[in-house]
Amino acid sequence: MKKLAILNGPNLDRLGKREPEIYGSASLADLEQAMRAEFSSAAELEFFQSNHEGAVIDRIANLADRKFDGVVINPGAWTHTSVALRDALLAANLPTIEVHISNIYRREEFRHKSLTAAACVAVISGLGFEGYHAAARFFLRSSALV
Repeated sequence: MKKLAILNGPNLDRLGKREPEIYGSASLADLEQAMRAEFSSAAELEFFQSNHEGAVIDRIANLADRKFDGVVINPGAWTHTSVALRDALLAANLPTIEVHISNIYRREEFRHKSLTAAACVAVISGLGFEGYHAAARFFLRSSALV
């Protein structure tokens, strides 16, 4: 059974309450429930969210030590600002897919640049929660990356 981590950065704990016109009305708990329903028979899923950058960086290193097969990460605002997160993803050397609920390229100009994307095998943007599911499906169907 493959081991996948689903990591979420700052403010994603506010899903369902924060800007529902952009992020929808479902919560992070709803996402976890839906992913467990779809993938629990095929993968061991570990979910983690933090508003503290160092906590996410520590978790990424921990995932590498525990030999995870893939990471799905929504870095939130750190996408556009965090060299430290980018470096942590590179150092972990785990196949990673960056996911964004909204289409970052249809939003403010400062959101169009991702510092973390170069450390990932792919980026999914604008599919809502389906982006997380698509990333997990890719990891479960792909033998070339994991």
